[in-house]
Amino acid sequence: MYILAGSSAFAALIWWVVPIAGLLGGLGYVIWIGKFKSKFETETTRSVGQFQRFQDSFRESAPEDEKK
Repeated sequence: MYILAGSSAFAALIWWVVPIAGLLGGLGYVIWIGKFKSKFETETTRSVGQFQRFQDSFRESAPEDEKK
């Protein structure tokens, strides 16, 4: 009888702990993303800008044969 009562209490604990942990994890993720979103956007924009300048450097320095 103790085993059944213990497993029932454990099952009830799992049914409370798992959703609460998921909720706290989700809220933590949303807060973290909200706090650092602008930093990631600036880094991405800067990275995309650098890549576009890199691509443009190839277009600007085309060989003379291609320009004719």
